[in-house]
Amino acid sequence: MVSEHSDAQGGETAALALKILVAGGFGVGKTTLVGAVSEIRPLRTEELLSEAGQSVDDTDGVAQKTTTTVAMDFGRITIRSGLSLYLFGTPGQDRFWFLWDELSQGALGAVVLADTRRLEDCFPAVDYFEHRRIPFVVAVNCFAGARQHRAPDVSRALDLDEGTPVVLCDARDRDSGKEVLIRLVEYAGRMHTARLLDSVG
Repeated sequence: MVSEHSDAQGGETAALALKILVAGGFGVGKTTLVGAVSEIRPLRTEELLSEAGQSVDDTDGVAQKTTTTVAMDFGRITIRSGLSLYLFGTPGQDRFWFLWDELSQGALGAVVLADTRRLEDCFPAVDYFEHRRIPFVVAVNCFAGARQHRAPDVSRALDLDEGTPVVLCDARDRDSGKEVLIRLVEYAGRMHTARLLDSVG
């Protein structure tokens, strides 16, 4: 998406806004990441966890979690002058995945948040983006007290395509989250350029 705005000298400059998805399993930190990096007050669609959802929401390892995203989170961050990212946090539970197709329309790429204590929870997101050829990075949210793993080990455990970036992060920290987003934009840019060259080659 490209929009025009006037600069201080009265000329027109192009402002580029890119759509990024933040995905991953239940309780992995998607809402936290969007809230930490967003320069606007993030839009959240959270509801309290209920007894009715206990049979379908696996809270092992995230027992302290009391709310869940039921539609999406939304935030915005300016990476540099003229480049902004619109962040769409996806719901983590299977029953809300019908929203993913709508949210992924027009997305430059995605961040798949991973928790090494529940690594299998991010397999569906990895599969989703691989099958749709949407560039993504895996961001390992380093929770306090969790065993630390090296990025290559996580890549092998998830059987990622060669070259798919894996970065360690703290979803609560703005600078850490921003670094993840910069890595994604750089990677997605390389992927889109390579595909464009392939199509005209």
